[in-house]
Amino acid sequence: MDAGTATEERVEERTRLAPRWNVLLLDDDDHSYPYVVEMLGRVFGHAPGKAYRLAQEVDASGRVIVWTGSLEVAELKQEQVHAYGADPRIQRSAGSMTAVVEPT
Repeated sequence: MDAGTATEERVEERTRLAPRWNVLLLDDDDHSYPYVVEMLGRVFGHAPGKAYRLAQEVDASGRVIVWTGSLEVAELKQEQVHAYGADPRIQRSAGSMTAVVEPT
């Protein structure tokens, strides 16, 4: 092969991380702080202090990021929040809190 006519193909490989997704908890008036703290502990494994701070933030701002990771796990966590059920401490509570999944 003639060195002047040979072409060398250069392949550049890059590793890309999978996109990350946030699970956001939305505020409502049908769930108490103890319910939110308990649910965040059971579903996400948050310690009571962190769960309480997240409950305060969702109460103040209307929404709070409670978890970030892969889409598959984010969707599972969202389903677990929606399946957690009503707050037995509040009579008008008819079901679970609302969680949404959004890209970071």
